[in-house]
Amino acid sequence: MKFYDYPGAPNPRRVKIFAAEKGIELEVVMTDMAKREHKTAEFMRKNPSGKIPVLELDDGTCIGESVAISRYLESVQPEPNLFGLDPVEIAVIEMHHRHIELELLSQIGASWVNGPIVAKMGLIEPIEAAKERGDLMTKSFYKRLDLALGEHPYIAGERYTVADITAICTIDFATRLVGLRPADEHKNIWEWHERVTARPAVTD
Repeated sequence: MKFYDYPGAPNPRRVKIFAAEKGIELEVVMTDMAKREHKTAEFMRKNPSGKIPVLELDDGTCIGESVAISRYLESVQPEPNLFGLDPVEIAVIEMHHRHIELELLSQIGASWVNGPIVAKMGLIEPIEAAKERGDLMTKSFYKRLDLALGEHPYIAGERYTVADITAICTIDFATRLVGLRPADEHKNIWEWHERVTARPAVTD
């Protein structure tokens, strides 16, 4: 299996951590986003959305989107389980995972694409109001997440799941590149962060 990756990007990192938790080795193929390699005709044949990550199977099948790739890996290597074991747990994990994706990752993404780093690339015209809203919504979600992590040790409850993988990649990306580090006062987030980053699979 070939895995098309770019260092520092949060979505490929999600898959790399997921695969490492499963003990699955991926043949990593670097795709230089700065050189727009993900927008070439060759790459677009693998993923018409022109995004990474992409997992290319031995038979040539290409799977885009980090969650779709992770679900494939869960299917071929069910243990350790990361998406849920029974109908209730599956639904609860999915709920929390969607919250992270739609209410945190999307807002950080808005701040990123409308921020100074992307602006210097000259790819899009930044919208200051969109960045301000993304910053505000991110900080609001951090407060909510901190309260929730005071009630249970992991994002979706009592055990580590795909929701934690997405959350750690999102928060680390926000901290390193977007200027949206959770405040020091969010002690529950930072205690959770320490627990998760102590896992051998959770690497940069």
